[in-house]
Parts: sequence; C-alpha cells; structure tokens
Amino acid sequence: MGERVLMKGNEAIAEAAIAAGCRHFFGYPITPQTEVAAYMSKRMPKIGGVYLQAESEVASINMVLGAAASGVRAMTSTSSPGVSLMSEGISYLAGSDVPCLIVNVQRGGPGLGGIQPSQSDYYQATRSLGHGDFHLVVFAPSTVQETVDLISDAFDLGDKYRVPTMVLSDGMLGQMMEPVVLPEPKEPDNASKGWAACGHQNKRPHNVINSLNTDPPTLERMNVDRFKRYAQIIENEQRAEEYMCDDADIIVVAFGASSRVSRSAVDKARADGIKVGLIRPITLWPFPEKILKKHIDHAKVFLDVEMNMGQMIDDVKLAIDCKRPVEFYGRTGGMIPTTKEVYDKIVSINGGIQ
Repeated sequence: MGERVLMKGNEAIAEAAIAAGCRHFFGYPITPQTEVAAYMSKRMPKIGGVYLQAESEVASINMVLGAAASGVRAMTSTSSPGVSLMSEGISYLAGSDVPCLIVNVQRGGPGLGGIQPSQSDYYQATRSLGHGDFHLVVFAPSTVQETVDLISDAFDLGDKYRVPTMVLSDGMLGQMMEPVVLPEPKEPDNASKGWAACGHQNKRPHNVINSLNTDPPTLERMNVDRFKRYAQIIENEQRAEEYMCDDADIIVVAFGASSRVSRSAVDKARADGIKVGLIRPITLWPFPEKILKKHIDHAKVFLDVEMNMGQMIDDVKLAIDCKRPVEFYGRTGGMIPTTKEVYDKIVSINGGIQ
C-alpha cells in the first residue's frame, strides 16, 4: 500500500482507477463529477493512457464500449442526467457482455434538478439503467477510502463475470476531502481475453462483440445464460457492513452518505439506552438480503434512511419478506438528513415498540 494522502473524493476515484490498471477514460463534464475527468485529463497522457472528452455522454459511453470490447479496462464518469443519456449504451454493453466501469456522482433530480448531493438514482442504478433484461453490479461507498477500494473491486468483478459495473457516489462524497491510502498500482493487463475483439493474427477464431440478435430462440438462450451468471453474483457477491445489530430492536438501513449520518445517530441512541443498529449495504445490486434476513428474528422494526423519497424501501421489505414493519426517513432535492433528524426518528419508533 502507498502513503496516506489527503484527497478529494472525485480525484481519488481517478487515481484509484489508474492504480487498478485503467488506461482508457472517456467522459463529458457535468457537476459534481467534473474533477474526475479533469484529473484524468492531466494524468492519462503522462502514463501512456487515453483521455478523450467526447462531444456528449451518448458518445462517451459508446467510446467505452469500443475500447472495452478490445479487452482493456475502460471507464467513464458522470452525474445523474448524464447516466440517463448513457442508458442506451449501457444496455449495449450489458447485451454484449463487455465489462467496464461507470461512476455516477449523484446530484438532485428529476430533470436537471440541482448540483447538491442526492441518492435519487437508486432506482436507476438497480432497476432501470437501460432497456432489456440485465443488471450491473452496483457499489455504494460511504467514505473516500472505501471509494478507492471499491474502484478496484468493480474492475475485478466486471472482468470475472463479464458485466459492466457501477460505483454510485454522490456530490457529498465526491467533493469532500479525506485521508486515503492508495493501493499499489497494477500494470495494465494487456493479455488478450478469450472473448475480446482484438488482433489475433489468425491464431484463434474471429471474435464478434455485438448486442444484436434477431433470432428469438438464440436471444432467449443468451439472456437465460446471462441470468445464470447474475445468479452466481447474487449468491457470491452480496456485501454489507453490520454495526451493533446483534441485539438491536431497531435496525437502520442506509447506504453511502446517509449511512455516515445514520451511524452517528445510532451511536447517540445507543448512549441513551436504545437498542438500535445499522446495516449499510455496500452492494446495492446484488442487494445484501442475506445479511438483513439474519436479523429478522430479533429486530422489531427496520428504518430505511436515504437522500431521496424512499427508493430502497422496497428492497428492504423484500429482503425481510415483509415480516417486520419498515419505516422511512429521508430528505430530497439535495438536502442531507442531520444526525438529530435520524436520532429523533429512532426515538419516535422506539417509543412505539416499548
């Protein structure tokens, strides 16, 4: 591991991607993620990489598809409306079974919304990143250090399962500065992947990267086979942090920036004698249902805390088979919940179960 340095979240994303062997970045500026692209524009030429500012988000995601189809590690970063514009290309990536990394530093919405932090792209990331039957592996870091760590994991899992991956950050994590330890850099893996569309000097069969298939039985078979891989991801890759949950009557479920606030509220409530814990999903897809199920027998209420109008609440209910009540507290439009607000909600719930 390298030395401990103070970095802004967005710049740490870029440096972590470089350390993971990414040498191909295509993007378009949009607040609050522009520092990722700006940092890449300075670093990539110095290390023999490719930085290209495309004419739009539509162009940048298709450039990612072209580069990643050759077997190299490629990525883009954007913010909420930019992901919407990329949705067709993301579907093409999934339909072509091409791994890549997409970073979304979320802002308020819908529409152009505002540039303040939000978590209102949860539905988009986990359910509707594009047309057709597919999923992305979606990571939700809560600190700058975890963002750095998950960038490498996202590339690795993408290669392992041949799926695009997403790191779902937000304007708070992207703009804050925290000390981080960067990983030891990896050299780009230029060894040809068996599926990649790259030069082969007639030494192997010709590879075709394509998401178009007009034969319905063949397309159905490809989709079924793809979902078998998704089933392996669901079985093997669920991640979450559990905090003081073993005896908790109330379990708060929160991810990303909201989990930081929620953890402080849990600490304050515990100091006041309230049995409360925190489950922090690290993978939003696959959702860590196994970890929530562990606590159904002793937890009396679950509390979903988000910076949106309650987009994760359905996944919490499904994970616990609707066997316990699920309450919600959230702020939206770029507003961040405070520790006191979450604490007051915990106290109110506790009063109802005594």
